[in-house]
Amino acid sequence: MTESSLIHVLAAVTPAALSRYRTVLSQDAQIKLSLVTHDHDARAFLTQSQQCADVLVLDSALCDAYALINELRQSYPRLMILLVDAEADFSTAGRADDVTTQPFENGDLVRRIKRLAQERQLETLRADMLPPVRSIAKDLRRAGSSHAKQSAVVNAIAEMGYDYVAFYQLLPTSPPSLSLASQVGPPQLGDMAPASVPVGNTLLGWVAESGQSRVVGLGDTPNHLFIERGLLASGACIPVGKSLHFGVLFVCRAEPRAISEHHVKLLELIGAQLANALARDQN
Repeated sequence: MTESSLIHVLAAVTPAALSRYRTVLSQDAQIKLSLVTHDHDARAFLTQSQQCADVLVLDSALCDAYALINELRQSYPRLMILLVDAEADFSTAGRADDVTTQPFENGDLVRRIKRLAQERQLETLRADMLPPVRSIAKDLRRAGSSHAKQSAVVNAIAEMGYDYVAFYQLLPTSPPSLSLASQVGPPQLGDMAPASVPVGNTLLGWVAESGQSRVVGLGDTPNHLFIERGLLASGACIPVGKSLHFGVLFVCRAEPRAISEHHVKLLELIGAQLANALARDQN
């Protein structure tokens, strides 16, 4: 687990609930956890320059949670705040970024933390500054189901000049595997595309497991059969989701060395948009 993939979580909870929060949040290797049991300690943690927090988990039983949230909003506008409140008023806007009433049920707390971290990553990438990404964001808002969102992104990328585009969904099998969910390209390539790919020593599997993008050409290892067989000359594989892992995007062009660092960054922005949309479907 690299430092960049960790989610720094500060949990401000009651002493009585301390053990339960520690147990739940310490089980996920992606979460780097700090715990405090007083709102003064939460303020002190956040003011120390050497400390960082991506997400604050605040138990409403600890203090006047809404007053603390309003206070922290002034000093830490980029801090994502997840309120734990069994009697939350969901009609109240502009306070916490998310609210959970059942944090210990079915992994709800960890899932919401990861979704908030993903939203923060998306904002950090400043996707709103790029017209192609803004256009895809509109397509995602119009799409209904998760599959419709995946297809919308694949089609939009194909329209950007790629000869083949596919999205492989990560399945929670044992061991994990990737399943072809959507593709656009010549029919002969579509017929040859593997329907399922194991996570491991394959290009798609390596990217899904490592969370790092990869550009490939003829002779690179690991690779994709389209490149290995000379059917297309350059390809790139992009992870969809850094905190929550949804799968990978795979794109190809017929010309060699036709996918630059700029193209990869744009594809990563699009992947982040798709991951954010799919994360919202889980709630």
